[in-house]
Amino acid sequence: MNLLIKSATISDPGSPFDQQVVDVLIEKGHISKIAPTITSDYESFDAKGKYLAPGFFDLNCNIGELGLETKEDLHTGTQAAAAGGFTGVALMPNTQPPVHSKAEIEYLMNRAKNNLVDVYPLGTISYKREGKDMAEMYDMYQSGAKGFTDGNHPVQDAGLMERALLYTKGFNALVLSYPEDTAIAGKAKVHEGEVSTLLGMKGIPALAEELMVARDLYLAEYTESRIHFSTISTERSVDLIREAKKKGLQVTCDVAVHHLLLTDEALMGFDSQYKVKPPLRTQKDVKALLKGLKDGTIDAIVSQHTPHEVEFKNVEFEVAEFGMISLQTAFATALEAGLSVETIIEKMAINPRKILNVEVPVIAEGQKANLLVLDKDADWVYDKSNNKSKSYNSPFIGKKLKGSVLLTYNNNKQFKS
Repeated sequence: MNLLIKSATISDPGSPFDQQVVDVLIEKGHISKIAPTITSDYESFDAKGKYLAPGFFDLNCNIGELGLETKEDLHTGTQAAAAGGFTGVALMPNTQPPVHSKAEIEYLMNRAKNNLVDVYPLGTISYKREGKDMAEMYDMYQSGAKGFTDGNHPVQDAGLMERALLYTKGFNALVLSYPEDTAIAGKAKVHEGEVSTLLGMKGIPALAEELMVARDLYLAEYTESRIHFSTISTERSVDLIREAKKKGLQVTCDVAVHHLLLTDEALMGFDSQYKVKPPLRTQKDVKALLKGLKDGTIDAIVSQHTPHEVEFKNVEFEVAEFGMISLQTAFATALEAGLSVETIIEKMAINPRKILNVEVPVIAEGQKANLLVLDKDADWVYDKSNNKSKSYNSPFIGKKLKGSVLLTYNNNKQFKS
């Protein structure tokens, strides 16, 4: 699809045109020309006063396919991703069956062919995500899996995690750790603190996350392996990873975008749309997470998009499922948290691809067009009419947001909001 993007402000640290206002001509899916002024008979898109940047990439996206298509399937999930500016997503293996062999990897990759959004299924660390025996990771890697995680099942067995780190080191794949000690977290639903006391609910202490971060840092140091922590949420977790990086460990981490804005005070009304895991923490934790992003301790921001049918969320708080949909609201949420457009692009477009060893798109002549147009000042209402997901479990439904993705382009396809 040929397209002329007019008067865009380039925001791409890898581009020779970074921070310049230019026209960009796209022909047959590639950037053929960048200049102050270009004339063409192709369809044009007015991007005056808007940012043109590499497409976002999500390291933590849940789509129900396989087996849970009533929550989300690849079609609706990638539509929501494109609407949110994501041109690539790493799929968590939280499916039925889990993505624990090359058959599931190959199925998902074949199903996702010829899509605007590039899909990268993550394989499981353990067979059936049971935390006992290692899954067929090398087979999955050869079929296209670039990383391995048990998703929202934290690996409790230190020996299994050690073996996984050593094994994947041999073929340079990434192990992603969801840090939670389930013996300490128990069956609690919210963060342990003043709010949980006021609500009369048993809480999940920050210690449950921090113990697992400390354990896996020791294992990564011992095995001299890479490790990535998914959705860290506490001040001490940030400190531990900062110290590990100073020591030279091969560690990266990400934070869910809602943890940069929302605190456990949002739970005072027992609204299950705010029930997520890790749970919403305190303002002190939010401040530490934002500081960690700015000083480079936290490498990436993820959506942690987790769709659920209405009957799993529109119920009593105690029995509601964890998670919210957030692909379409991630950019607006990051802006509201106080992040600059440049920081958002670094943490949501550039770094996630580097972490997963995926080619980083560059806005330059001769390069494949993998990009988006952002308007940081656009006001819009997120509602059921413009929601592309199959599910509606978001606390932002019906609310006015600031910051919009106007155009997403990849694989010679475009999506306009």
